[in-house]
Amino acid sequence: MTLATMGFAVRRKLADLGESARLFARLVQLSPVALARFGLVRDQIFFLGNLSMAIIGVSGLFVGFVLGLQGYYTLQRYGSSEALGLLVALSLVRELGPVVTALLFAGRAGTALTAEIGLMKAGEQLAAMEMMAVDPIRRVLAPRFWGGLIAMPLLAAMFSAVGIIGGWLVGVVMIGVDEGSFWSQMQGGVEVWNDVGNGVIKSMVFGVAVTFVALYQGYMAHPTPEGVSSATTRTVVMASLLVLGLDFLLTAMMFSI
Repeated sequence: MTLATMGFAVRRKLADLGESARLFARLVQLSPVALARFGLVRDQIFFLGNLSMAIIGVSGLFVGFVLGLQGYYTLQRYGSSEALGLLVALSLVRELGPVVTALLFAGRAGTALTAEIGLMKAGEQLAAMEMMAVDPIRRVLAPRFWGGLIAMPLLAAMFSAVGIIGGWLVGVVMIGVDEGSFWSQMQGGVEVWNDVGNGVIKSMVFGVAVTFVALYQGYMAHPTPEGVSSATTRTVVMASLLVLGLDFLLTAMMFSI
């Protein structure tokens, strides 16, 4: 690789960062306009959230099953099997709920957003809007941005709730852990702000990250079938890596406060 090739690659990456920063600033600027027309945002919440509930619910249930089994056999070694409810709740609310939901959200809703925007660009629908003096960022991207931001915390809460039920089914119904200890340990050990609040903040940040990556990749995709396919693949890869990286940063910040 020559120096000129490296310089061109670096310049192209910097240009992409600049374009993404400009688009994000534009979406934030248009937030009052998007929320004023809440009907468009509501439709996107249904498209991104309601249609993702099946995979989120089933995944949360099986994650709760696994946590119940693994947690019980681990805690049993130390004679603390009564703390199974606390272990399941903290694992889901702090980490697994927001992170796994964000990864599933990227795979289902993120790819759908990218493909939808990319196909609109390939079909010249966005260009037609501009010809009619309609801002596509205002009309198309901003409602979807807020739809993803609102849907993500709701899906993460559902994932954690269903996961706790799964842990209860395995720990209490199947294995025989005392039900009173299961719920009382959970109620006494889970704090609203330090645990639930941190999980909500994480899910909101992940929602912004995943939705923006999906919108940007679709908006900047080449208007060809190959371009839309490549943009959809990049959405899953980039959004997943971004979620994992942000999870580490947010966890480090929250535990240091």
